[in-house]
Amino acid sequence: MIIGYQSILVKLIHLLVYADGSLNEKEIQSGLHAAKTEGISENEFVALIEALKKRTASVVYSEAIEALKKQSRETQIRCLAWLCLVANADGFMDKTEWQFIYKLYHAELKLPLDEVLQKQKELLTLKIKA
Repeated sequence: MIIGYQSILVKLIHLLVYADGSLNEKEIQSGLHAAKTEGISENEFVALIEALKKRTASVVYSEAIEALKKQSRETQIRCLAWLCLVANADGFMDKTEWQFIYKLYHAELKLPLDEVLQKQKELLTLKIKA
């Protein structure tokens, strides 16, 4: 069963993966890894992604931001760190992906980039061990 933070994370991964207009398999796999690490089964992840494809991006974004703002600062930072890892999964962060992440951490949540990057390093260590 997907709960609050998990649902937010999958929504944001969905929006990020499609931000540059092209679907990249490495980003999808990285998103799946993030989801599994956060306790979301592959079936739940796929089902939610399929459901999100039927909705407008602006509505999904609004829901995700509203819910993310209610989360703890640590949870917000963790979510943004996962998005950075997903965006870099193909070896390159597209300009539109960076703009999406920047809008989230800077404009919407007012989080310091250094804390997001530090958490990204910690999550990358988890990813390597997995």
